[in-house]
Amino acid sequence: MTITNDLVELSIEANRSDRGHLKFDFPELKIGTADYTSAQTGCTVFSFEQRAMMVSDCRGGAIGAIGTHYPEVDAICFAGGSAYGQEAILGVGAEIHKRANYSTDWQDIALAAGAIIYDYRFRENAVYPDKALGRAALNAAKPNLFAQGNVGAGFSASAGKCLTEAGYEGERTGQGAAFRQVGQTKIFIATVLNPFGAIVNKQGKVVRGNFAPTTGERVHLHEHANGTGPAGKGNTTLTLMVTNQRMPRQALSQVAKQVHSSMARGIQPFHTEFDGDVFFAVSTQQVSDPNLAPFALGAIASELAWDAILAAANAN
Repeated sequence: MTITNDLVELSIEANRSDRGHLKFDFPELKIGTADYTSAQTGCTVFSFEQRAMMVSDCRGGAIGAIGTHYPEVDAICFAGGSAYGQEAILGVGAEIHKRANYSTDWQDIALAAGAIIYDYRFRENAVYPDKALGRAALNAAKPNLFAQGNVGAGFSASAGKCLTEAGYEGERTGQGAAFRQVGQTKIFIATVLNPFGAIVNKQGKVVRGNFAPTTGERVHLHEHANGTGPAGKGNTTLTLMVTNQRMPRQALSQVAKQVHSSMARGIQPFHTEFDGDVFFAVSTQQVSDPNLAPFALGAIASELAWDAILAAANAN
């Protein structure tokens, strides 16, 4: 019997305590995870104290997302389960609707955006994060704490699957995050790491994926690019940047592109036809620092994004 949501009773585990956590100082941002632990899939929800400005940058050939066009958001949900996991995003919206006492006034309509990864490669079931799981993650959301590794949307994530036809294996990853404060400006980056490409550290070494089980070595794609044959589908990296720095929408959009592009240093190759990479950038518009230009903020965020990639690769 195929194990799926419709055929078995699933137990939700919110904010699992068996994971390592990043502690940071950004109380306007709350984060919660909810997992179907027995099925090794879950979702991660980022909610905002007040509706915040949002832009997105979507790349790759296999994007699965909801609300990437929203100008503002109440919450963002990352989920496993491929396209079926979009139900978890809708569950977040349903729970926000409930909190608003089911108001249908225009200004009360929930704006819950999100995106999904294909996470069936390392698990033998058809379970997906559903509406109940999205609601549970939102209700579990707390400030200043982010669970890392095999949890939430990163529960069954993996990387480095671009050389499987040449005998190299993909490896499990997870979700990771990084934070930095410059003066009053706060920058938080979280990523769910499920790319076709392998993970490269800041010394240029492959540290996750493209793994040779017989020798234990990890290799770059460019070293074995010829004769790799058909590639495996079902990959995506999801990333969120949140800052409290005030800036115009166009500037935030350009920062999103800048940071998303920078992630190609840590994920090689990135944005392939087999990936559905989505980057959300959110500004709570709380502080203004004229000495920190958007491109400079983008440079700092780019380093944090690489740190988050490495945290997701190593925290499983």
